[in-house]
Amino acid sequence: MDKIHISNVDHIQNDWLRVLDFYKSEISILRKRLTEIAGKNTGHEVNKGVEHFENQFKLQDENIDFLKHDINSNVSDISRQVRESTAGYIDASLIKLYRRLQEKYVAEEKLINELRHDFYQFAMKWM
Repeated sequence: MDKIHISNVDHIQNDWLRVLDFYKSEISILRKRLTEIAGKNTGHEVNKGVEHFENQFKLQDENIDFLKHDINSNVSDISRQVRESTAGYIDASLIKLYRRLQEKYVAEEKLINELRHDFYQFAMKWM
């Protein structure tokens, strides 16, 4: 049976949660910059960009919330299993879920970084 030690999973998932909190804060800052751009520019092209980034920021905020919820649920499930087992390991089903969450986390991190890059390109053009 595939097993992984709980301390590794716990540290990693807590790191993920901290980074996701950072990204939520960063999105909030980017929204403020987007508001500044929208206030200084009223052309059609800039309005399309503003609307695009508003939608993307909202979507990524929601994705982060869902991912944080799933990670927290996994942490709770792992904690419950650890209380029930004295070995300090989690079983294969939770490992499978952990790995899926890891894939989602990596994908979200990539999306956030691409969004940030795209936004900075947009901001440089209109600030």
